[in-house]
Amino acid sequence: MKRTEAVSPLPPATRDAGRSADPGAPVIALRDATLAFGDCVLWRGLHLDVRPGEFLAVLGPNGSGKTSLLRVLLGRQHLTGGSLTVLGRPPRSGSRHIGYVPQQTFQPTHTLLRARDLVRLGLDGHRWGPPFARRTTRRRVDELLDAVGAMSYADVPLGRLSGGEQQRVRVAQALATDPRILLCDEPLLSLDLQHQRTITGLVAERRRSAGTAVVFVTHEINPVLGLVDRVLYLARGGYRVGPPDEVMTSSTLTELYGTHVDVVRVRGRIVVVGASDQGTGHTHDDVTEGGGKQ
Repeated sequence: MKRTEAVSPLPPATRDAGRSADPGAPVIALRDATLAFGDCVLWRGLHLDVRPGEFLAVLGPNGSGKTSLLRVLLGRQHLTGGSLTVLGRPPRSGSRHIGYVPQQTFQPTHTLLRARDLVRLGLDGHRWGPPFARRTTRRRVDELLDAVGAMSYADVPLGRLSGGEQQRVRVAQALATDPRILLCDEPLLSLDLQHQRTITGLVAERRRSAGTAVVFVTHEINPVLGLVDRVLYLARGGYRVGPPDEVMTSSTLTELYGTHVDVVRVRGRIVVVGASDQGTGHTHDDVTEGGGKQ
């Protein structure tokens, strides 16, 4: 999938808006960042730069603040302490330069919202004022659906689509404004192996073709292990960040959790084994969501 197939060109003034003078400058910069809710500290002292084209996987146990981190980056949640810049400025809700693939949710079978309607919301749902010209908008939506292989069900209500089909549409919606940053919140949850490979392939192609930075929250690293540049592992109010081979080790996670943890590699897969009451499992409960259909 070439960039011209994934996203149509934007007018120069629109395309350049929000882009920093230095193309290699971090698109996300967290400094001594802390997030707490009352006495519960999710993470503290977080120092992180994410650069253009980087694929960062965010891992951690239940309630460690993975989804909350994305909410902070989206401008929907304020830090308790420290600072954050996104594309060189404080984050703000509704930025067209950030694409967001939310957690998968059940859609009622009787819903009238079609696949193309959802993608259109990604194109002009954040805008004030009159919508784009109908013909221009339809052409753009068709380009996006075609880029993710979803044209065959463009006019099908979302509730009648499988989990994998819905996620393709959500990726198309996230790419609608040619984002510089793509935030993915458990996009593989409840998907079978084939659909997981499809979604990770779409995200990876976007990163390669457009230099888009990817922040990918997941409960398991194995589906994206071959794509990841670095891992951000959140646990017990702290964190570790670095290449997978440095972070996903018994010694590193034992130190982070404060209890013995084994990291086992079996046939190219990573398995984290620890005391169940210490929350070392990689299930997800930052926000409870329903699974999708297979």
